[in-house]
Amino acid sequence: MANRTAATAQAVHGTNPQYLIETTFRQRIYDSQYWKEHCFGLTVTGVMEKAVDLPCIGGCFGSNRRPTEFLCLLLKLLQLQPDRAMVDALVAQPDFKYLRALALLYFRLTEPPLDVYRTLEPLYADYRKLRVKNIAGGLEIIHMDEFVDQLLREPRVYFVALPALTRRLLLEDAGQLPPRLSPLDDDSDSDSDGSSNA
Repeated sequence: MANRTAATAQAVHGTNPQYLIETTFRQRIYDSQYWKEHCFGLTVTGVMEKAVDLPCIGGCFGSNRRPTEFLCLLLKLLQLQPDRAMVDALVAQPDFKYLRALALLYFRLTEPPLDVYRTLEPLYADYRKLRVKNIAGGLEIIHMDEFVDQLLREPRVYFVALPALTRRLLLEDAGQLPPRLSPLDDDSDSDSDGSSNA
């Protein structure tokens, strides 16, 4: 029962949502102590409460590749499939960075490319620090904007294979996205204006 997808869940990218995490890693999550003790019978609200208290993000670690709590909660979200409005609210909330990171990875896994770009790109402006559990079990520091960049550019993040993402330039050429303006472009424009006035 704890390992089943909710009966109301719909296929994502043509498959059962929890199958977006590969079988090997999904089985490690099912076998983990955290999953058995904390994820059985968990609701979406319960996932949110646990995500607020996460100590770090990450995939699997140690010699036996144990899953992090972050990865366990991601699988639980995939099983429960919260509605889009709730996921949008979790991404938009500014107070709990690990909850936002969890929602961002869920969003990247489940939503179409156009929505992914529109939702994730504004968060390049979020520079908060995140602790990441590395493969050796130690902690490293990255920033939220780096995490967003990984989600938009990398084929795999924390042992999770991400669905293929249409190149941004193709969406721009099709008129579906405006050209992306970097905050650095504004800085360089103002610098060049200042130098020309000097």
